[in-house]
Amino acid sequence: MDFLSRTQVVTAFGAVALALFVLDLVRRRRLSEEYSLLWVACTVTIAALGFSTPLLLWLTRLLGMTGAASVAFAAGLAFVMAMLLFLSVKMSRLSRESLLLARELALLRFELEKDHRLGSDGEGA
Repeated sequence: MDFLSRTQVVTAFGAVALALFVLDLVRRRRLSEEYSLLWVACTVTIAALGFSTPLLLWLTRLLGMTGAASVAFAAGLAFVMAMLLFLSVKMSRLSRESLLLARELALLRFELEKDHRLGSDGEGA
């Protein structure tokens, strides 16, 4: 029977705790479902690596790493990199949208002020 190492147990329970925390954030509407799916997928992957010794050892051999804990760390690092890229793409899109909205608002204000000035000039004549 395979026994889990202390590192695996800590990793697995840490991932489960993080998944529960993410779900609580979604429940309280502090995190959108869109982002929560990424976090839950990551924590499920890390928990699977933590609880499944054969899977962890197979991945360790497949990736040519020397320690099983390195695989869990590499998976976490890969997730962080993917999340940073995802958030950078989102932030870039939101920046473009914000700029477009600011331009539209400026044009609307200009039109409103122009109409207001024309209306004021017409009343005095």
